[in-house]
Amino acid sequence: MAYTLSEIVARLGGEYRGADVVVDRLAPLDSASDRELSFVSNAKYRKQVEDTGATALIVAPDLVDLAGERSLIVTDDPYLYFARVAALFHPAPKAVAGRHSSAVVGEGSIIGEGSELREHVSIGHNVIIGARCRLMPGAVVGDDCVLGDDVTLYPNVTLYHGCVLGSRVTVHSGAVIGADGFGLAWAKDHWFKIPQTGRVVIADDVEIGANTTVDRGALADTVIANGAKIDNLVQVAHNVQIGAHTAIAGCVGIAGSTKIGAYCTIGGAAMFVGHVDIADKTFIGGGTLVSKSIKTPGHYASSFPLSLHKDWVSNAVHLRHLDDMAKRLKNLERELADLKNKEEKNHD
Repeated sequence: MAYTLSEIVARLGGEYRGADVVVDRLAPLDSASDRELSFVSNAKYRKQVEDTGATALIVAPDLVDLAGERSLIVTDDPYLYFARVAALFHPAPKAVAGRHSSAVVGEGSIIGEGSELREHVSIGHNVIIGARCRLMPGAVVGDDCVLGDDVTLYPNVTLYHGCVLGSRVTVHSGAVIGADGFGLAWAKDHWFKIPQTGRVVIADDVEIGANTTVDRGALADTVIANGAKIDNLVQVAHNVQIGAHTAIAGCVGIAGSTKIGAYCTIGGAAMFVGHVDIADKTFIGGGTLVSKSIKTPGHYASSFPLSLHKDWVSNAVHLRHLDDMAKRLKNLERELADLKNKEEKNHD
């Protein structure tokens, strides 16, 4: 697709300056060329702006002078605007209504108008699928599931029985929604499996990455609220609640009955112990172990910064002796206090 800057602004807002040029691709500053559009959001990229071959740039108002004589789109948030232009240039595929001959639909299931069932899709009994949904090859939807409108299940997604997905939910390949939670009771000499009788309930506009797993609740439901975004290879255990518009990066593990608030950001490989509550608008750094509830919003991290191995080994040795060092420090403080008291008495 090709657009003039004025056409883009008419659709997305902002202000264009300079020649009303045509662009048909997006590219980063350091590799952009003719008819390509890039963005700049920080003055530290001045050299790349000077050298770029981009036909036009998306810039913030305070960076207009940085762009020289190039055609511009001026907006308060260049990165967000760039994302919206990318969506304009690459719209999501729409459902092509129809059912492949190899797709199987169980008794009592209802398929909404305009939905697309591709090769080897399997739909269980008493399933409700909304309008304009796209179920890609090999997707499996268990009995009694409910899907809203405009849902996309990529190849080999599996929804276990009773799962509920809102409208405009996207689930990427290999994700498993609604498998049993890891509920076990120790019976003196063996583990007794606890039936997992809850569901997974996913609200509108949620996106779930490839090979992510969301376990069903043990009694109550596992719930993911509106607009949450979950990356690849994330484990969401039973009875977890994830708040609206929270973003969770890859390889995060969330143990059972954890409650994560709205508008949180969770860095990659963070780990949560079970039964903790996380306040709204909390940022958790990558690799952080969250071992207790967080009641006050803020930026939290527990991992050590990267260091040379020899320095890490040296620091690790000291960490092993922290308790002993703390006791010795307290003794020294006590001895210093005693000496100070003696000096004061002698002075008097």
